[in-house]
Order: sequence, then structure tokens, then C-alpha cells
Amino acid sequence: MSTQTARTPQSSRTSPSSPSSPSSQTPQQPSRSASGSAAGSGPEGAPARSKALEIQGFRGLAALSTVIFHVWQQYYRYDADGSHPPLDNPYLGSLISLEVIDLFFVMSAYLLTLSYARAAIDGGSLRPAGLFLFRRAIRIVPLYFIAVLVVWSSRNSTLPGNWLDLVEHLTFTHVFDREQIFYTLGPVWSLSLEIAFYLALVALGPLAVRACRPLRRRATRVAVCAGGCLVLFVLPLIWIAVARYVFEVPHTNWPVYFGPQARFGGFAAGMGLAVLMVALGERGQLRTRWAVALPALAVAGAYYLSLDSKPENVTFTFYHPLTSLLWALMLFGTIHVAQQMRWHGLLRARWLTYTGLVSYSLFIWHEPVMLQLHDAGLLPAGQSGFPLAVLVVLLVAVPTAVLSYWVIEYPSSLLGRLKDRSGKPRDFYPELTR
Repeated sequence: MSTQTARTPQSSRTSPSSPSSPSSQTPQQPSRSASGSAAGSGPEGAPARSKALEIQGFRGLAALSTVIFHVWQQYYRYDADGSHPPLDNPYLGSLISLEVIDLFFVMSAYLLTLSYARAAIDGGSLRPAGLFLFRRAIRIVPLYFIAVLVVWSSRNSTLPGNWLDLVEHLTFTHVFDREQIFYTLGPVWSLSLEIAFYLALVALGPLAVRACRPLRRRATRVAVCAGGCLVLFVLPLIWIAVARYVFEVPHTNWPVYFGPQARFGGFAAGMGLAVLMVALGERGQLRTRWAVALPALAVAGAYYLSLDSKPENVTFTFYHPLTSLLWALMLFGTIHVAQQMRWHGLLRARWLTYTGLVSYSLFIWHEPVMLQLHDAGLLPAGQSGFPLAVLVVLLVAVPTAVLSYWVIEYPSSLLGRLKDRSGKPRDFYPELTR
């Protein structure tokens, strides 16, 4: 639920030499992305429903921000004098470009790590890895495969077409292809990272549980889990620093800075948040002053980073891990509170939580919808048409997402009933078996 996916300068988002048609098969800019698991209903280990509504609201806001950002990218113009945003206001541009892909990563990792953190710190059982992966697969794969096949087919009218692009998307390996990482569905590079995180979690989670079981003191178990999250956060920092300052790899080498080795910090921040929440339990809940101040400071910090980020400066280079920490702080200040704040009412608004419910479909379909509207001449011409274009795209993309949710996502979710809590095939007719 995928956003300005990298802190790329505005001048590099679209190559001036790229084909003029936005539906070109060779986009030269990163796309804002949303993680699949972060875009849907709460998965295993989800918090109490009262807290889940706030997270669902954040999903809705992030999904809408993603759509607005992609329309902003669509209306960027380039000429001999440089790049020209739709609205020549750096403060507004920094707000629209505010990073949300890392927010999706943090939310996804937080929700999915809770059960492992509880098992490692307080004991308890874990669901089988096979069941976890099965539920993640039915959550992401059906809609993703359908969208990839539909969009790829519409852009490859004669066979064999760009078969390598299709194979890479269907195997979630397109994030490692510098030339085709943003082909077909530009934002879905982030799903490759989601898949990598799932595999890492089912490998590292049980190891953490086994490592903590012999430890008698709860504080020691917390320290072990927190230390593991810290290592997972620091390793991508080292990778980024070495790539940028030792080998001087340009930011346009997408696999270097978009791959899991560089972007796992967002997931590590969410995992650390899960460990912190389990460690605290009901203790230390924030009162009114801090429950308002922490989220406000986190959002202000993320906005400052977006405003200060310039090509290849320190803020630009480490933007994603820094914003991941800020989004984790924002979530902590939202869900670990003694009482509901007044501003939580916006996050719990029915229209926004419903947008969060269908946000995975919105993330998948909004770019193809926008490009089809453009090709059909249904978007206003000229950069002054940007505000109206946002409205037009939303008016088409949101109903498309709602239809997609009920026709594809929800029926696919019912496949989860095929397995019981132990991961075994469910016996629907036990009386006949007996």
C-alpha cells in the first residue's frame, strides 16, 4: 500500500529523451508504491480493532497520497531550461512528494512481526511458516497476477512481446532489473520487497523465538529482539553508505538503491516498533500532550526531509531509513495512547478506513487508469490542469478499486478457509469423514 519510491530529483523522474506517451513501456522514473500487505485488512498479529482502525486510516491517506503524487509526476515537464513541476511552489511540491512507501513498509512489518515478538518475549505458539506464506500469497498474488497479465497484454499486442518483462514481474524479480524495474506496473516494484520480507520473517522469526526461550529474564529477551532489529536496520545503512560514498554509484542505478539490501530498513523499523509495543504492553501509554506531539513531530520531520532533500546530498542519500524511523515514531504516538485523541477521528472516519480497505486495489490500478485516461484525451491539457486531473483520476480509480476489491480481492481472501489454524487442509465435512 507503491509513492515517491526513491528520493530521485525531479529532473530524473522522466527522461527528456523518453517517448512522449506516458503509456510507454520504458518509463525512466521511479513510482510511488504501496506494499501489498499494508494495503489490506489486518493480518496475523494485528492489534486490537480500536487501534487497527487508525492504521487502516493511515493506509487510506497513504493510498490517496500515492495517486496524487503520480498525477504530479504525469504533469511534470522538461525542456532545455530544466524541469518544471505542475505548480511552481517548492513547499507544496515537497508536501506532495512526501514519502509514504516507507510508511507502508513500517506498517506491514509492524503488524506481521507482532506474533513473533509476543512468542519470543512472552512465550506462546507460532503458526506454521507454510500457513503464514499461504495467507500472504492469497492476499497479494491473485490481484497482482491478474493486473500484470491484463496490463502487459494491452501493451504487447503481438507475441512473443517483451517476455522477459512478464517473467520478471510474475516472479517478483523485476526490482533487480535496472532497465525494466518500472515496466508494466511501475509501482509494483515494492511488492518484490514485500515478498523478500515475508521470506526473511519466516526464517528469522522462529530463530529469534528459539534464541529467547532459554533466557530467564524478560528484559534480556527484549534486548535480544531489539538488537536483532537494530542489526537489520543498520546493515542497509552500511550498504547505502558504501554504494554512495565508496563506489559512487549514481542514484539512477535503481537495483542498488531499490533492492531489499538497501530498503530493508523500513521493515526493520516496523519490526522494532512491534518489539517495543510487546515489551511495553499497557505500560507507559502516552497522555494527551505526548500523544499529540510525537505524531506532529514525526510528520514535520518527514516534511523537512522532503524539503531539504537535494540530489546526492546526505538527506537525499539516507532519506528512506530516516523517514522509516519517523513513521515508526508517528505510529507509536498514535497507537500507544491512554485515550483516543480528537484527531484520531479523521483516521477512523468511515470513508477513509474504507479507502484503506481497498487501498491495495487502488495502488494496483491507479496508474493504468491514469495512463488510459491520458491516452484517451480525458485528462486536461497543460500543467494548469493538474488539480482537475487529480479529481478526474480519483473519480475513476477509486470506483475501479472498489470493484476490484469485491470481485478479486475479497473472493481470493476466502481461500484462507482452506486451511485450519495448524496449517492443515480444513475438513469441511467431518461427519462424513467419521
